Amino acid sequence: MDAFVLRTKRKRDESERESEDKNKLAKLNKLKWRKLSGENLDCDYIVLYSKEEADELLIKCAELLEYNTGQLAKVKVFGKWHDIPRKQVAYGDAGLSYKFSSTIVPARPWIPFLKEIRDKISEVTKHEFNFVLINRYKDGHDHMGEHRDDEEDLVPGHPIASLSLGQPRDFVFRHADSRGKHAKRKIDSISVELQHGSLLMMNNPTNKFWYHSLPQRKRLMNVRINMTFRKMTQLAKRDISC
Repeated sequence: MDAFVLRTKRKRDESERESEDKNKLAKLNKLKWRKLSGENLDCDYIVLYSKEEADELLIKCAELLEYNTGQLAKVKVFGKWHDIPRKQVAYGDAGLSYKFSSTIVPARPWIPFLKEIRDKISEVTKHEFNFVLINRYKDGHDHMGEHRDDEEDLVPGHPIASLSLGQPRDFVFRHADSRGKHAKRKIDSISVELQHGSLLMMNNPTNKFWYHSLPQRKRLMNVRINMTFRKMTQLAKRDISC
């Protein structure tokens, strides 16, 4: 193959890559964000993946993800250990881990599948993430209780990106001052149905003031997988060998 042919092929390849990049950018620019707001609540919501793309991601999750077992699949509540009412695993940069309710979840090394999702979310949101916590809900019986993602391991002020795949589920926000029998104030809860392929950005200061949950919906029969991409601090690098 002579030099002219090589140059021509190289230019054609570069032109095709440039065209693909422009198409990707055009698609990203067409994404329509929906704002969720309240007193000290700031969230952005978007359907990031088409149904076909999200279906493919859900299939790959079943093929590629391995979930924690044994003690890593338990949580301590009021001094007693209980099985987590869902399957869970974490991936991230070397040495990172996530601590909640006396449980330390170590990050497994990134796999290409999750890196691609992370990089797309970073491209769309302009934020970087070094850790992802993944929860698998087999049906509407599996759930997540009220909590705040406000652990000291998280980089202060950095948003959390929550990707949903599979069964649409209600996601409920409740203000800290409105919880319990002796609530300080009456503030209406805020609920959003997280769709298949959707991305919810929980921006600062949401997690300082609002609890969130994924309630049981026993009539729902299908699997849901949620990936929460986070930016962890050096505090999250622990010696978990002992």
